[in-house]
Amino acid sequence: MSTHQAPRQLKLGFILHGVGPGWGDWRHPDADPTASTNIDFYLRQAKLAEQGKFDFLFVADSVHITEKSSPHYLNRFEPLTILSAVATHTKNIGLVGTLTVSYSEPYTVARQFASLDHISRGRAGWNVVTSWLSGSAENYGKPAHPPHEVRYRIAAEHLTTVQGLWDSWEDDALVHNKETGQFIDPAKLHTLNHQGEFFSVRGPLNIARSPQGQPVIFQAGASEDGRNFSARYADAFFTEGSTIESSQAYYADIKKRAAAFGRAPHQASVLPALRAIVGATEEEAQALHRQAEGLIRIEDALVALARSFNEHDLTQYPLDGPFPDIAQYGADSNRSSSERIIRTAREENLTLRQAALRYASPRKEFVGTGVQVADAIQRWFLNDAADGFILFEALPYQLDAFITHVVPVLQERGLFRREYEATTLRGNLGLDVPENRNTAARRQAA
Repeated sequence: MSTHQAPRQLKLGFILHGVGPGWGDWRHPDADPTASTNIDFYLRQAKLAEQGKFDFLFVADSVHITEKSSPHYLNRFEPLTILSAVATHTKNIGLVGTLTVSYSEPYTVARQFASLDHISRGRAGWNVVTSWLSGSAENYGKPAHPPHEVRYRIAAEHLTTVQGLWDSWEDDALVHNKETGQFIDPAKLHTLNHQGEFFSVRGPLNIARSPQGQPVIFQAGASEDGRNFSARYADAFFTEGSTIESSQAYYADIKKRAAAFGRAPHQASVLPALRAIVGATEEEAQALHRQAEGLIRIEDALVALARSFNEHDLTQYPLDGPFPDIAQYGADSNRSSSERIIRTAREENLTLRQAALRYASPRKEFVGTGVQVADAIQRWFLNDAADGFILFEALPYQLDAFITHVVPVLQERGLFRREYEATTLRGNLGLDVPENRNTAARRQAA
């Protein structure tokens, strides 16, 4: 067997975000305000990202809204549904969806993602979230939203239960012998019999394993509990990536934690968010950046900022006064994001207005020509701040611009693929197919 290891290459995901993240994007003259429920819009974006050889598409989600929620959150597709539709119009690109462990049952989740994995022939991924908006509980008849620490205990048990169900069938359990009439080998179909703190699941799952064995696990934990969960279970980590220095610190920390859990650090990818703005010239890119900033109303920026603080009403504070003391509202919500926002505001003495607008605006580091944006991406990649990025479309047709102007530069530099290496998400991410635990136990016993 060859010991040659292929050169490290960028991993790129694209977020299918309908009318945009909610910071005024939908107000652009070329934006489709119905995009979040427009199947044709999603299919165009998906096919375009696949033409650009992106590793995966990602659909975010939450299970709580108010009348102040961003346009995309107010009216959008459920992730597994839209990804199943996209699966039938694509061949290679991965399909990653968010689903909360706090308000779902492991058996149902296992069925849903296993089904998507089969429909796509091995391209499914699950972004495991715990949900941070307390209003979610009221939509599911729960008396209260679980505290932060409890949510991660739920997540660990939920995920391991789902993964156990995904191993219900050994790879050769389906015999399909028409002559004898034997459909399965019953010795290779396994019940889980899980009894835990939060869930009780017997099994087995009523769908076999897919070509990639199990869907790929994504996570976005940045708190202490979140980092430990991610390092132990996730194959890829979404991060906010506010600066190269903070990303380098996160990168080093999460890789160290993954190694401590006995995992190969190179198989756990760190993927910061990227809202690049690309122009044919630097002047055009800067003009587009100004246009993007001009679409952001302070009212929308406050709503976007408030999500990390359990949608606390920020309009009650003076816009041009010191950043308010609101840490308690983020502690049991999006703890890591809220702590980062507060820390930045205090270190730089930002007003509420300045903090909100900065949070909502694309970073200038990734604004420029294709070469300039590729330079910035390469700088983060080669200096251990990222293994790749998850791209948001900052303005209409910026995915087109990224693929036209940035991807070819990355390919010429040998940093990104020219063709897909595999037809499964695991194959394209360079991840091994996990051995069925029951097959492994049989092999070890023998």
